[in-house]
Amino acid sequence: MRILFLADIVGKTARKEVIAHLGDLRRRLQLDWVVANGENVSGGIGLTPKNALQLHQAGVDVLTSGNHIWKHKEIIEFLEQTDWLLRPANYPPDTPGRGSGMYESGGQSLAVINLQGRTFMEALDCPFRCADEILARLPKHTPVLVDFHAEATSEKKAMLFYLAGRVSALIGTHTHVQTADAQILDGHTGYISDAGMCGPVRSIIGMDPETVVSRFVNKLPQRFIPAEGDTMLQGLVLDLDPASGRAEQVQGWSMTTESNQRKQG
Repeated sequence: MRILFLADIVGKTARKEVIAHLGDLRRRLQLDWVVANGENVSGGIGLTPKNALQLHQAGVDVLTSGNHIWKHKEIIEFLEQTDWLLRPANYPPDTPGRGSGMYESGGQSLAVINLQGRTFMEALDCPFRCADEILARLPKHTPVLVDFHAEATSEKKAMLFYLAGRVSALIGTHTHVQTADAQILDGHTGYISDAGMCGPVRSIIGMDPETVVSRFVNKLPQRFIPAEGDTMLQGLVLDLDPASGRAEQVQGWSMTTESNQRKQG
């Protein structure tokens, strides 16, 4: 079973590049599944139902998210209507939407869990205990992919050791910079501290450099604007054993696309 996890998709330009290239990537990489983090798809922060549907129709099987999922209020009802769009599972029990799902395709099963960290982030329910509760409901040996949307690398590594041998892969998201620590722990669980982003090359974590630099220098509020131009698509390619759920190969992945022709529209 081969999975491409696409890191945080930031803004319109990156969204269009993912849509334009995903069909070819599915064929060229011989993918069985595509999972992507979509919390920054719409305007660089949040996700609208329209953009979520565009990505799903282009070939993203499951969309995960994070702390920015609530930016566009219309997504709340949409979260209730779909099973392929997830929000972090460790929000309070009455929060709209779902934080995990079991999916079937081509005779194969894949469970996806979305969790959010608490270090330097909003104080939510414990993601460690939340993971325990979800895993207890899954059939044994089910391939399980976890998107852990967290700020601190230490918290991500702690979750890796906590879930080692119990999930197929733990993928860190949120910081938009791909780390060089892709690995398989104890011969079972694939990992990377951060999968990076799908976003403009000439940017500061996807945003226009001028506005971000101005905020650091002047300490005044700035409305961040997604950058444009050539785009890097980043993520992780995983080969999993569908019978045992064990990760067999994990590789950081990246490509750069020329996006000038798709700026309009």
